[in-house]
Amino acid sequence: MSQATPGPQTPHSGPGSPRHDADRHALAAGGTVFAGVLLLVGGVLAILEGSVGIAKNSVYVVTRGSYAYKFDVSSWGWIHLVLGIIAVLIGAGLLRGDAWAKYAGIAIASLSLIANFMFLPYQPAWSLIMIAIDIFVIWSLATYHSKRGRAQGGAL
Repeated sequence: MSQATPGPQTPHSGPGSPRHDADRHALAAGGTVFAGVLLLVGGVLAILEGSVGIAKNSVYVVTRGSYAYKFDVSSWGWIHLVLGIIAVLIGAGLLRGDAWAKYAGIAIASLSLIANFMFLPYQPAWSLIMIAIDIFVIWSLATYHSKRGRAQGGAL
């Protein structure tokens, strides 16, 4: 029985190669557009969530005993409303390609992640979903470098 010997690796394959970096760059560039859309949609949902919390103080109920970050539900409503409005504005800035929106997006996604962590006892499933989305937004915005993409012939 003969064993097939692996062919020589081309210098343009594998981690650290220009092709691999270009693939990662394309994923992050597409992810940046998706991050802008996620910030817009998440912001609108946070505005709706905040409006309900402000209007009806008994909509959300703490699922487990006392909680260290226990706020009145209308306070959580205001927090989500403000974060939602800011996220919508930043998401629109990302989709327009504004340079400031990248760093502002990382900041608002970080604040949203912290707020949703603290909101876990009120809406556990929704908070976990929003935390995962915020992590993706932070990763996408932190890994995409538009100048490097243009130097490598990227579209963005």
